[in-house]
Amino acid sequence: MRRAGLGEGVPPGSYGNYGYANSGYSACEEENERLTESLRSKVTAIKSLSIEIGHEVKTQNKLLSEMDSQFDSTTGFLGLCSM
Repeated sequence: MRRAGLGEGVPPGSYGNYGYANSGYSACEEENERLTESLRSKVTAIKSLSIEIGHEVKTQNKLLSEMDSQFDSTTGFLGLCSM
C-alpha cells in the first residue's frame, strides 16, 4: 500500500533527513536555536525576578511582625494608663 505524497518530488538520497531539503532543515534548526535561546533568557529573567520578590516578601513580613508587636505593647500600655 502506497501513501499519498510520500517521497514524491524528493530527490533520491534525501530520505535520511526525513524529506527536508538540507537548507530548509538548517533554517528550521537555526530558528529553533534562536527561539530556544530567547526563551532561556526570559526564563532566567523571570527566575531572578521571582527570587527578588521572595526577598521583598520576607522583608515586608518581618516589618509587619514588628509593627504588630509594637501595636500590642502600645495597646497594653494604654490599657494600664486608663485604670
